[in-house]
Amino acid sequence: MKKKFKAESQRLLDLMINSIYTNKEIFLREIISNASDAIDKMCYQALTDKSVGMKRSDFEIILTLDKENRTLTVSDNGIGMNSEELEKNLGTIAFSGSRKFSEELEKAEKDKKIGTASQSMADQVDIIGQFGVGFYSAFMVADKVEVVSKKYGEDQAYRWVSEGTGGYTIEEAERETQGTDVIMHIRQDGEEEDEYSKYMREYPIYKLVKKYSDYIRFPIKMLMPYPKVKEGSDPENPEYEEVYEYEVFNSMVPLWQRKRADVTKEEYDEFYKSTFQDDMKPLETITVSVEGVVSYDALLFIPEKLPDKYYSDDFSGGLQLYSSGVLIMDKCKDLLPEYFNFVKGVVDSPDLSLNISREMLQHDRQLRLIGQNLEKKIRAKLEEMLEKKREDYEKFYKSFGRQLKLCALEDYGKNKEQLQDLLLFYSSTEEKLVTLAEYVGRMKEDQEYIYYATGDSLEAVDKMPQTELLKDKGIEILYFTDNTDGFISDMFGSYKEKKFMSVIDGDFDLGDTKKKEEEADKTFKDTFEFIKEALGDKVDTVKATAKLKTHPVCLSTEGSITFDMEKYFTAVSPELGMKAKRILEFNVDHKAFLAIDRARIDDPDRAKKMCEILLNQALLIAGMPIEDPSGLTDMICEFF
Repeated sequence: MKKKFKAESQRLLDLMINSIYTNKEIFLREIISNASDAIDKMCYQALTDKSVGMKRSDFEIILTLDKENRTLTVSDNGIGMNSEELEKNLGTIAFSGSRKFSEELEKAEKDKKIGTASQSMADQVDIIGQFGVGFYSAFMVADKVEVVSKKYGEDQAYRWVSEGTGGYTIEEAERETQGTDVIMHIRQDGEEEDEYSKYMREYPIYKLVKKYSDYIRFPIKMLMPYPKVKEGSDPENPEYEEVYEYEVFNSMVPLWQRKRADVTKEEYDEFYKSTFQDDMKPLETITVSVEGVVSYDALLFIPEKLPDKYYSDDFSGGLQLYSSGVLIMDKCKDLLPEYFNFVKGVVDSPDLSLNISREMLQHDRQLRLIGQNLEKKIRAKLEEMLEKKREDYEKFYKSFGRQLKLCALEDYGKNKEQLQDLLLFYSSTEEKLVTLAEYVGRMKEDQEYIYYATGDSLEAVDKMPQTELLKDKGIEILYFTDNTDGFISDMFGSYKEKKFMSVIDGDFDLGDTKKKEEEADKTFKDTFEFIKEALGDKVDTVKATAKLKTHPVCLSTEGSITFDMEKYFTAVSPELGMKAKRILEFNVDHKAFLAIDRARIDDPDRAKKMCEILLNQALLIAGMPIEDPSGLTDMICEFF
């Protein structure tokens, strides 16, 4: 007799098929997970009842394709169901036999009703089917589902049949041993070519098992076709026939659940390369195993090279998230802070609060706890690399240093405390990459600032006129050559109570430099006024500087906007019109300045042209564009 789903169950079934699952291929994961649950229960039965006569190696999950009748069957030799349980578990949607079994286990543990061996088994049982709805995901790909099941210890088997709408039937059936067969009649293809027919081929099924169920703890087998030489065929020109042999699809024991001492570096490297499609070995491997409020295992990798499209909006980071060996999310972003989004790996926890579809989480408390711990582990590993494997760290930094820097600057330096000690900058004295801590550790006793110079390249910064005096005094300068480095001074403010000072824009005093500049401003007051008038609004201020030695002129800025910021905003947001104030500074001892000083009286027009030439020279040195290159060259030629 045909029975109807309850009205609310029918609505839930319609909702689940059409809305809950975002990916049809998830159906096989759900059916296999249910089979694993059933075997778990039978394993527990075997431990508590010696008459069962089965051991762990006897259990398996068999997948069968019947291409002629267009069916895919998942069979297990687990605990099985009788008529009443089929009614409860499948006739009432969202009733979970697994959940009930889990609750019974917990009660037995509390009541001390299970012995040591049984307790060990109870600890190992992984209940996946918490909600009792995963089975119905089969209707996303099947227009009819049959379930033939025989409960352990009973003689009669039963068949449950439904087309997903209109209800179901339960009748007596034949099955030799205890266990369950879920027979899915795969739909015909719709508008999308090969939409359902792919589930009628061996290789797509193999890929789904490897993707979602590779770490189910029991073997998942399927008959696979293999070519075999026909008997009696000519050895020199053999004929082949297709034969089928059972192949185990799943690995069963995840690499991350094995003790690190039992896994070789080569095994970790191969897992990384095959799982994350990288042809290079990872720089570092991090293993984590935690038991506590939230128990989990994690296997993380720090890559050497940039993934494709890493610094673009198309990149999507995140760790693979498993629950008891079943893949829940391929890229869970919530487990990593943005600044460590380059890390690849897996996290497996039995304590996750899954939602009804097992595709998302009910709430993120467990994820936050896991993520906080993983963040500490990753930072500790990077610090260890920085200290003990400097060459490897510099390889890593070459690829991902920009990500660390960008995230350190984000939201006005919100993450600077977590990241500033991982940043590297080229040093003028060491002639290599150094950390801020290393720089501060070498500072002279009377040095107040961390000096830095910004530019487009190391060579450009190294030749800047403003660096000469500091170099002569043996003061270390950090070269900021990334287009975001100009923001570090503002966002960081200081490091270990040492403020940042720009060699280019900073107003600093090295001994008596301030006094010299003040005296020169007074002495050449009329000359500076002449230059300002000649250049008009092309510059904001003209003054003397003691920072220059062999060069006649340089440009600096005043205020919060530097030349690097101007260049950055001009490139990304030109509509803002961001422009730095231009301070034209002169070396009053240089012959070029002295020539202007003389010419402003003897030949003012010539002096004005000299001012234009020196301004353009300063702009070029600062890496800023000049308005009229052709006019500049013509002006220079007039002096020959």
